[in-house]
Amino acid sequence: MTKAQQTYERINALVESGMKKADAFKQLAEEYGQPVDSVRGAYYGHKRVLERGDEPSTGSARPSARRSRKRETTTEDAVASAVASLQSAIDSIAVELEAARERAEEASAEYEAMKASSTGRIEAIRAKIAVLDPEADDSVPPASAKEVKGS
Repeated sequence: MTKAQQTYERINALVESGMKKADAFKQLAEEYGQPVDSVRGAYYGHKRVLERGDEPSTGSARPSARRSRKRETTTEDAVASAVASLQSAIDSIAVELEAARERAEEASAEYEAMKASSTGRIEAIRAKIAVLDPEADDSVPPASAKEVKGS
């Protein structure tokens, strides 16, 4: 049994007996003579191992269990890596372009909706102005340079 596995099981046993997890970490740290963060790291490290479904490491890797290391980069590897990177850039541009198209469609729809409702709103405001100030000039300049009469 690894130290991390032992820590994990002890913490869980203390928590099941009613102790708060933070207090369990402190108690075990005192028992082991280690910092609380070390105990916490061992606990969560073992928890990740269990969640992945891996077997706990015993700390001594057998030569057959080690990954082989590539000692040199070949021209083909470098080209493949560069092509993959450039393809990723193309994919990112395509995503950005699609997002921009969606924003443009939304802006266009918003403009059309505002344009459709603006004439009625402008007329309602002009009617209120006429009630408040009957001598006011009926040709109140529009909010923008263009009049919004169904342009």
